[in-house]
Parts: sequence; structure tokens; C-alpha cells
Amino acid sequence: MRNAQLALKLPHRGGKRRGAGRKPKAQRPQVSHKARPRFGKPSPVHVTLRVGRRVWNLRSRRCFRLIEASLEDARERFGLRVIEFTVLGNHLHLLVEADSDASLSRGMQGLGVRIARALNRLMGRQGSVFADHYHSRVLLTPTEVVNALAYVLGNRAHHFGGASSGDSFSSGAYGASTRRRVLAIPVGWLLRVGWRRARRAPEWLADWSFSPSGTDAR
Repeated sequence: MRNAQLALKLPHRGGKRRGAGRKPKAQRPQVSHKARPRFGKPSPVHVTLRVGRRVWNLRSRRCFRLIEASLEDARERFGLRVIEFTVLGNHLHLLVEADSDASLSRGMQGLGVRIARALNRLMGRQGSVFADHYHSRVLLTPTEVVNALAYVLGNRAHHFGGASSGDSFSSGAYGASTRRRVLAIPVGWLLRVGWRRARRAPEWLADWSFSPSGTDAR
């Protein structure tokens, strides 16, 4: 008769187990630090910037005026063009066009610094304003552009309900003169005319234009 040897459960470290690994520093998932996509021609990009918990509500007139002035000061710098935007309580959505991935990086860095300095002066404080570096998604098709445009300009309705356009804290409420002063005109095909080839678009986008005069050059 052979004796069966019993396995001993010895304590050990490491391995897959519940609660293992580095704990997140923030309550919300942070933006990935993986390399961003590279591109070398004017391309539309959906960008999100989120501020920290101690920053004042961005949907106040005094904060919004500073953000608007920062957008105007940074207009078309480093090959980055802000085409549309909306401001929510603790984050901004931007639809931008960048000449390259390097233009996107430099342009967003400069814009972020301008906004952070302006808000810190208003709040009488120092330190970081944004909770993380910006999140970006390069848009490659007319449908992706239309979806991003509808998301940016209709974001107030998504969060608070009501109409999908006409938000006073958004570029959707701009008249022609304000658009010329604050925003830029896209040069790439997708944002100039290509977005109109999307199969589906919200009805309120049917007559939309990125041109400050209100009509597209087709």
C-alpha cells in the first residue's frame, strides 16, 4: 500500500489575487499614458479637458469669460485650430483641427497653460487646475466627425436635458462676429465639407456651418 503525500498550503507573496496591484490615485479613471496616434496632415480631433475638484464651476460667467479669452488668445497657434467647444461644470469638450500630432500636443499644452493661469488668478490660488492631461480622439470619417460635433454641441442636453443646441456656454450660441474673433476656420477636407457625407446626422445639424459667414464654400 502506497502512502499518499498531502500538499501543504504554504503562504506566498505575489500572484493574481483580489486587491493586488497599485491603487489608483484618483476616484475617476485617469487618461491613458499610452502613445497618442501620429498624423501628419490637418485632422479633426475631439478633445476633453477635466479640471480638479477644487476648481470653481466653469459654467459661471466669470470662469467662462476667461476660458473664452484663452481660446481667443490661443487662436491658430502651433497649428491647432479650435472649431467648436462647450463648457460643462468641471470639464470642456473641444472639436479641434491640428496640422499634426506635434501641433496637437504643443497647441493643447499652450491652451491648457493659458486657461490654468487665468483660472488661478481668478480663484487667488496656485497649483494645478486640470485633474489630468487632456484626452483626445482623432476623427477619421465623416460619421465620426458628425457624432463628435453632435456630442460637443449637444452635451448640455446630455447632462441637463433640454434643447440640443443654443447653449450659452457653447460655441453653438455664437454669432458670425464672435466666431470670427474666437474660433478658427478648418482647412482640412473632413471639417470643411466631408462631414456632410455622413449617412445620419441630427436634424438640427442639417444647416450647420463651420464658416464664420454661416455658409460653406462647397
